[in-house]
Amino acid sequence: MGTISARVPDDLEAELQEYLDEERLDRSTAVRKLLADGLAEWRREQALDRLEAGEVTFTQAADIAGLSTWEFAVLADERDVTWVSSEHLEADLDDL
Repeated sequence: MGTISARVPDDLEAELQEYLDEERLDRSTAVRKLLADGLAEWRREQALDRLEAGEVTFTQAADIAGLSTWEFAVLADERDVTWVSSEHLEADLDDL
């Protein structure tokens, strides 16, 4: 396991302390959880952006997001991302 050290503004540290108190977590566990959640959200956003730009197929985007195709379909629908294109439909069917 690696170590990450970071300086944060006072207001962010105060918010972190509030989170620690509310969730009853120690600082290391809380920072790991927040970092993991943030990176998961970043992966989902990257997948949606790349799908909408036509860079990846729907199935590839779901893999990037770390979600099942059904979970990713719900996410794409919630974000109103269109993914059906004739050139990617064949690739998606082949992936399945």
